[in-house]
Amino acid sequence: MMKQDVVPHPLVSVIPIIVLIGLLATVISLFGSESLSGGSQIALLLGMAVCVSISMTFYNVSWRTFEKQIMKTLGGVSITLIILLAVGMIAGSWMVSGVVPTMIYYGVQIMSPRFFLVSACLICALVSVLSGSSWTTIATIGVALMGIGRALGIDEPWTAGAIISGAYFGDKMSPLSDTTILASSATGTDLFTHIRYMIYTTAPSFLIAAAVFFIAGLTTEGHTELQVGTYTEGLASTFRISLWTLLVPVLTGVLIARRVPSLITLFVSSLMAGIAAIVLQPHLLCQIAGGEDLSTAAAITRGLAITYYGATAVDTGNASLNELVSTGGMSGMLDTIWLIICAMCFGAAMVASRMIESITRVISSFARSRLRLVGSTVGTGLFLNATTGDQFISIVLTADIYRNTFRRQGYESRLLSRTCEDAATVTSVLIPWNTCGMTQAAVLGVPTLVYLPYCFFNLLSPLMSVVVAAGGWKIVRHAEPDAAG
Repeated sequence: MMKQDVVPHPLVSVIPIIVLIGLLATVISLFGSESLSGGSQIALLLGMAVCVSISMTFYNVSWRTFEKQIMKTLGGVSITLIILLAVGMIAGSWMVSGVVPTMIYYGVQIMSPRFFLVSACLICALVSVLSGSSWTTIATIGVALMGIGRALGIDEPWTAGAIISGAYFGDKMSPLSDTTILASSATGTDLFTHIRYMIYTTAPSFLIAAAVFFIAGLTTEGHTELQVGTYTEGLASTFRISLWTLLVPVLTGVLIARRVPSLITLFVSSLMAGIAAIVLQPHLLCQIAGGEDLSTAAAITRGLAITYYGATAVDTGNASLNELVSTGGMSGMLDTIWLIICAMCFGAAMVASRMIESITRVISSFARSRLRLVGSTVGTGLFLNATTGDQFISIVLTADIYRNTFRRQGYESRLLSRTCEDAATVTSVLIPWNTCGMTQAAVLGVPTLVYLPYCFFNLLSPLMSVVVAAGGWKIVRHAEPDAAG
């Protein structure tokens, strides 16, 4: 038996990752889009089992060590899981109350298919900057934009890519964003210094992404007026379309402007939407409740409860529109929550076993020049996003791994904080088993690997970080590296 303080060899440390990748590939090939309904979760638990078995057998790591790390990791994402349930509530209530249908009804008449993609990207960027949350932005305005895009005949992966690109730009640049605050604090960088420094990599990435969406939109034909009219007629005949429903997003915007925490904002917004549903859509609540023997009040109450926690199906007379206005409520988030828990357990096992530390040591050993240092940091952020399954863990661990290296080589902490955001924050949504990737796929109804090629901002950000480092633009080196560095 080896001592517990021995760090596993890198070749040993990659075994659980190789096993996980193989299992996930098998699950995806067998189940396709249904892989997130159980197969991926089992793959993550089996990957964790391999990690634990190796560590307990050959490195004398106690099970108690794994338990402590798992509890710590799951404790760190507990609020995230509750937010997911709140997202489920708001998805159901905003739809049944008529908030989203009203947005779609007027949106398809106002927005041109040619300019829809770039408009969606810019709108989500603005809302996310003001709210500081990509999750809140995507769960509210993002869902409405998906519906508008579908009605206009825009391919769903393109729409999802535009929404995610805009939302994560705002999340990254907002002083209200938890990831922005975390990256600056974890590296000891002033918040606004961190935000200003990110402009040099973030602005070019976003401008290129917006240009791509603009050009792509010019080539889009969209639906004919007849097909758009079919959507508006179906919505008008099913929902009571009223501008009064837009009070819900307006009041939600007020909560965001007053910097009310995301969880409270989502919960209050869903309650306001529930009231709007009772006032404006009682006939739909009765339809959702089912059962002719129920009194109106009982049916409305039952329908509202189902809207919050269960799957709802509204008959509009149009099959594609029925699919658009159906929601899963809180129950629709349960597979995602299960997946997050399993991903966190795998990440916790990799941390407790010190296998993550072993692999990142190898990566950081190549950081002997400015380009290699930034490139290694980007690579580490991507790697940790894939192995720990959470962007917050990725940011903190990346900052911890490279803090002394950046300091020894004379680089400012703002370079490290920016690189952490370029690598960890925006790429988390591109990984199917990461908390962000799983959540946005569930909310938007588009699998992660399907929308991935269209998230141009998220794909460009880590590359831009490396490009700017190669050119040395606005990168200051205060001292020569230490002899040990």
